[in-house]
Amino acid sequence: MATVQAPTRPQIQLHEGLFVNEPLVDFSKEENARKMRAAVEKVRAQLGREYDLVIGGKRVKTTDKIKSINPAKPSQVVGLHQKAGKDHVEPAMKAALQAFESWSRTSVEERTSLLVRVGDLLRERKFEFCAWLVFEVSKNWAEADGDIAETIDFCEYYSREALRLSKTELPVQMPGERDTLRYIPLGVGAVIPPWNFPSAIMAGMTLASIVSGNTVILKPSSDSPTIAAKFVELLEEAGMPGGVVNFCPGAGASFGNAVVAHPKTRYVAFTGSREVGLDINKSAAEHRPGQLWIKRTILEMGGKDAIIVDADADLEAAVEGVAVSAFGFQGQKCSACSRAIIDERIYGKFLEKLKTRVEKITVGDPAENSYMGAVINEGSMKSILEYIEIGKKDGRVITGGSPAKNAGEGYYIQPTVIADIPPKSRLEQEEVFGPVLAVIKSKNYDHALEIANDTEFGLTGAVYTKSKDKIKRAIQEFHVGNLYINRKCTGATVGAHPFGGFNMSGTDSKSGGPDYLYLFTQGKAIGEKII
Repeated sequence: MATVQAPTRPQIQLHEGLFVNEPLVDFSKEENARKMRAAVEKVRAQLGREYDLVIGGKRVKTTDKIKSINPAKPSQVVGLHQKAGKDHVEPAMKAALQAFESWSRTSVEERTSLLVRVGDLLRERKFEFCAWLVFEVSKNWAEADGDIAETIDFCEYYSREALRLSKTELPVQMPGERDTLRYIPLGVGAVIPPWNFPSAIMAGMTLASIVSGNTVILKPSSDSPTIAAKFVELLEEAGMPGGVVNFCPGAGASFGNAVVAHPKTRYVAFTGSREVGLDINKSAAEHRPGQLWIKRTILEMGGKDAIIVDADADLEAAVEGVAVSAFGFQGQKCSACSRAIIDERIYGKFLEKLKTRVEKITVGDPAENSYMGAVINEGSMKSILEYIEIGKKDGRVITGGSPAKNAGEGYYIQPTVIADIPPKSRLEQEEVFGPVLAVIKSKNYDHALEIANDTEFGLTGAVYTKSKDKIKRAIQEFHVGNLYINRKCTGATVGAHPFGGFNMSGTDSKSGGPDYLYLFTQGKAIGEKII
């Protein structure tokens, strides 16, 4: 099989020293605000451009198109994309397999240097990439910055992790032998990211794949293909050989399903809904002619996350943590607080303070840096409003409960708090993925933990309490992949909070942690007799 040669480029050295998270931008400083406003205008002038599929390094056009629109202004086209179909699966797979022959044999130093260069380019264009997120998925400036900063973190962190794995030493050497363990790449992976972190999650799964020596068929969400296209352009500029990442936006029911089912697909990295994740897991488990392996699935599938507020908690801190966790990025985070479980002794006071805090939230165009922008699309808006109506029947609306019609033409919904929601009700059990918070009254701490654990999900959770004993119990009994004590349940930081959940929240993949690259490699033990 022919190999794909990497273009000649200067070797880039990995940044020395320990990993350090990318600093977040302080937009209260006028200099930074001015840079962001300029970036917004620069990107605004580029809206509506057309982007091609990228297969084997070549641009491909299709008859069918995907139109990415601005949720805050649905009449505004962010990008026009080619739509990959079933007939593009084989060309993409062929290109990825061909590139794997050489990419899998490149040195780990060369692969990590690619990631470092991407991180450097992202730092140089941070405000511009933030602006694309503002327009394509309606993130405010700080949310967009967090997304891009995490992307840069993945470039740096996974580079270091790949180098660490390449230097693995075994604790035992048999007499007369040289015993080693190598972590080798798997093959061609299908990377299927969501729209809510269209840079960080998309790039994180892709970067982990390629730094490990794999090649990728990347199918971004149809709601956020433009930021993925910009990222692929960045990879190419950094010197990525053709075929290492093949950019193929397309429908999940056609292109996505066909890639998952393909016998040459070695693994699937997916973040999205429970329903789609389970379908992927089922399809990947089926052996097909020509398939030599058990496909690996790396799945993150959402949550129904809870914050417990005990009677002895710092009430002001708890209210702030709940509000920020529930309504940051319109509640469209798999880590978002969608359930607040409040001890009955402070229930009324908590609701009063929460109502005051939530009603300070501004809803409007994120290009103007409103705290809450629009939800992602019309279908999502309809679904969220239906859940609000369900909640109105089971509980009482404290604030919100309607579209935010005065915010503009986009898919705006008021931040909504619905109290007195009973355990086991739909609003308490089902993932809404929008700015809707269900508040549940607990009799005591035992009852609160029981309610918190009584869902099929187990992604994030938080507890506000001053009791060391109750903190210890939460660590032992609150069954979530990411538990936070006396702080919000969103905002996992690379290196500090490896991210991934239990139960129907996925396979506990722990992105941004020391275990993550193991999922994209396989261990090969070598015992060599010394002659």
